[in-house]
Amino acid sequence: MSVVAGIDAGTQSLKVVIYDAAQRQLLASASAPLELHSADDGSREQDPAAWVAAMEDCFARIDPQLRLQVQALAVSGQQHGFVALDADGQVLAPAKLWCDTSSSAECAQIMDAVGGAQHCIELAGNPILAGYTASKLPWTAKHRPDAYAKLAHILLPHDYLNFVLTGQYYCEYGDASGTGWLDVRTRQWSPQLLKATDPNRDLGQCLPPLVDADALFDIAPAMAARLGLANTVKVGAGGGDNMMAAIGTGCVAPGKLAMSLGTSGTLFASSDVPVVDPAGAWAAFCSSSGGWLPLICTMNCTVATEQVARMFGFSSREGDAHIAATPPGADGLLMLPFLNGERTPDLPLGKGVLAGLDAHTMNASHFYRAAMEGATYALKYGFDAFVVAGMQFGRIVLTGGGSNSPAWRQMIADVFGLPVEVPQQAEGAAFGAALQALWALQRSAGNDVSLAAVAATHVTPAAAATTPDPARAAAYAAAYQRYLQHLQAVMPLYRG
Repeated sequence: MSVVAGIDAGTQSLKVVIYDAAQRQLLASASAPLELHSADDGSREQDPAAWVAAMEDCFARIDPQLRLQVQALAVSGQQHGFVALDADGQVLAPAKLWCDTSSSAECAQIMDAVGGAQHCIELAGNPILAGYTASKLPWTAKHRPDAYAKLAHILLPHDYLNFVLTGQYYCEYGDASGTGWLDVRTRQWSPQLLKATDPNRDLGQCLPPLVDADALFDIAPAMAARLGLANTVKVGAGGGDNMMAAIGTGCVAPGKLAMSLGTSGTLFASSDVPVVDPAGAWAAFCSSSGGWLPLICTMNCTVATEQVARMFGFSSREGDAHIAATPPGADGLLMLPFLNGERTPDLPLGKGVLAGLDAHTMNASHFYRAAMEGATYALKYGFDAFVVAGMQFGRIVLTGGGSNSPAWRQMIADVFGLPVEVPQQAEGAAFGAALQALWALQRSAGNDVSLAAVAATHVTPAAAATTPDPARAAAYAAAYQRYLQHLQAVMPLYRG
């Protein structure tokens, strides 16, 4: 009972890791790229068949004998997406993703139908924000009426891969809380919010049953054969990528703060009780470990640095050299990197802003630093809300592609004033899914171990923590104040 697999279906790629828990060793990993389809109206979509093809491609590149040793697996998936299926389980339309802002107007319509954002928070713990699954339903009804008429099953991306793997429909509480329909306090679907989304049909009939975090299902024999796995493999509940990253970084006990530097940026903490902000300053999500996961999300993180690198013709892997060539604060150059709209702050129609440009800063290094600093300041803006609410943290655990940059790790430490560490297993979401599968497998065998204990055993730092530099911290503090001033100036413009 030691070899498990984790699958992470993200925005840019799908990853698979194979982990030997007895040896505490990553045995194999594979990654396959995913194409994102974008439109001028803010639509961001993918073909669910591409996720399946990428999953098959990843497993095919892992040694056949190793695949046969896998005993359980779980899936991590990008949150908030909408996969529409008909009664026969066939996909009706492209999947709308977390970064899709085309349904921003529908967010307001749903909240207005229940009496406004404040009442929405009272009903479920969260407002309906841009990207949440709920708003994608009325958008689909308007723009894809034929598909909506045939809608029989509403699935999230990770739910869809679970369906492909097992032939069964199910959803767990962490990912479900990102739909906008789950009352995070009671862990039940909200009838009022479902009715507000579509008053003419019972959307609850389209939602999958909710299952506990330690649930296990049998893999479908045909799918096991396609992936080269044994017919005895068990499939866990899985969860949203942030929930799985919380497990993969060990953030399954109160007092720990995890930060993911991916296409989006996220901050999340573990709690044994619901943590709801009356003003909706953060997402009051459930975790995929039986508790709750207050979360800050920004929609523009590595996407900003990668866009700048692409514009100047270099790879983001070379980005640290550009950071080293420029001082903290980028000599006054400031970027509000709202390329996909933004969730923190809540500016779904926001656009990127570049301020402070002069002849000295009009170059690749300053632009790259401004993008990295802007993405970091957006996360700091969300972190400040945690601090105001009384949350306290001793260090930050980083995951996601941006965590591979020593320069970014140092910048996070300096801006936040906290030591930063990176787990030995860099693929936090995929590794977290593997650990969740391991935990569920152990519990099914009668071992009453906690997920926190499993994480404490298997999540270890890769190296010594990166500590804040007081001199740079002062420069960043001044630059962050400029960020806040510019943010306040543009908010009225992008909020209409």
